[in-house]
Amino acid sequence: MVDFKYKPDGEVLKAFMKNDTFFRGIRGPVGSGKSVGCCIEVFRRALEQKPNAEGVRKSRWAIIRNTNPQLRTTTIKTWLDWFPESDWGKFTWSVPYTHNIKKGDIELEVIFLALDRPEDVKKLLSLELTGIWINEAREIPKSIIDACTMRVGRYPSMRDGGPSWTGVIADTNAPEEDHWWPIMSGEVPVPDHIPREQAKMLVKPDNWEFFTQPSGMTEVKGEDGEIQDYVPSKVAENQANMMKSYYPNLIRGKTKSWIDVYVMNRLGHIQEGKPVYPMFAPEVHVAKEEIPIAAGHPVYVGVDFGLTPAAVLGQKVRGRWFLQSEIVAIDMGIVRFAEVLRNELATRFSAASEAIIIGDPAGDFRAQTDESTPFHILRGAGLRAFPAPSNSVDLRLEAVSSQLTKMIEGKPVLLIDPRCQQLIKGFEGGYAYKRMEVSGERYADKPDKNMFSHIHDAAQYLFLGAGEGRALMNSQKPAQPTVAKRDFDVFTRGPKQRKKPSLWSRL
Repeated sequence: MVDFKYKPDGEVLKAFMKNDTFFRGIRGPVGSGKSVGCCIEVFRRALEQKPNAEGVRKSRWAIIRNTNPQLRTTTIKTWLDWFPESDWGKFTWSVPYTHNIKKGDIELEVIFLALDRPEDVKKLLSLELTGIWINEAREIPKSIIDACTMRVGRYPSMRDGGPSWTGVIADTNAPEEDHWWPIMSGEVPVPDHIPREQAKMLVKPDNWEFFTQPSGMTEVKGEDGEIQDYVPSKVAENQANMMKSYYPNLIRGKTKSWIDVYVMNRLGHIQEGKPVYPMFAPEVHVAKEEIPIAAGHPVYVGVDFGLTPAAVLGQKVRGRWFLQSEIVAIDMGIVRFAEVLRNELATRFSAASEAIIIGDPAGDFRAQTDESTPFHILRGAGLRAFPAPSNSVDLRLEAVSSQLTKMIEGKPVLLIDPRCQQLIKGFEGGYAYKRMEVSGERYADKPDKNMFSHIHDAAQYLFLGAGEGRALMNSQKPAQPTVAKRDFDVFTRGPKQRKKPSLWSRL
């Protein structure tokens, strides 16, 4: 006999567990009890399964995490804390990790999968399951979620009575704003750059539900609106199972971006590494409202190519730079991207005198399988496109940095429209030098290639191509070779001493 007691502590957690929707997702801060709640939900559904003709309640679940180390050290550990081998049967530690639970009339098979290898994904696609729990869903792509929905409802078979309930449950900490979770939950709109067919996949179906838990702490703000302190939240969930000092101890030494995601349960990006632009200040460089288009002025467009192309569009007016728009594409070819860019120029920037497009110089080289280049395709779409004068990373970074540190009549030279969210997030620390896995504070020499690097590469090409890097390029004079003096004596470290002419030479 096993003494098993569990009671969800929190209204959102209770509502999540009582819900019977096909797909249910719960998002909350660390320590909010969501992972334990999902463990219990797997077992509760096994208890509710109707017995077959032999009186056995059969069910089979898969529990998914994105990597094997995280699966072993977090997900499986949490599971075995509640269902230890001593009480619930032997756990198979060979891949795929499996826990076969047989208690009374219950036969529950739980398979643990890490989806960091192609063969693991193939394993998922071959399973017939009652349900799936996706642990830390922000790390799982939407394509895997879709695959999961195809594998449930297939065990037990209809000959054996079929599953009494089937579906997918998921838990997560707060993801970024452009993640599929907040888009499908309705917290943020579908980005304009996403193709129509892909956008349809991000519309929440009627049989999906999302639950959001309250934050773990409450911000204390001063009269100026600045955060002065954090205090424990009275509505935080799972408080009965945590020490009162849990969150106060947790936030010590953490950045605001880290606290926002893991404690305040806010959508956002955690700043990791060393920011490329430490001189960037949102209160200075981000406009309070949308920046209008200056009629009669040219619009400069910086473009980064590849399967994740990006573009930054801006104007220079009276010596000041205004970055008014960004285009960030995912898995989009240059032909489709050219159409999106042309549409943006024809609609929002129709009042501009002309469009000058500056792109990655590497885009001017022909592929071995195709005679065209990205620049040829852009020009074919009626867009004037030119390669940037240089692809030097140092020069590109300095072209942007030099604009961040200038002021004109007390106003910043560079001002960004608040709708350029990806660009702003990169400036705030998403675009960074990756910390090296060595002792001490050491970072890579070049910015990390991540989701923010494409849009920032585009911004660098814009400034460099618009002439902001010209002075920097002119100042980089080639070093003059050092020529050894012919009258230098290496032994005395001074001028060679002239020998007195010999007697024979005088003759």
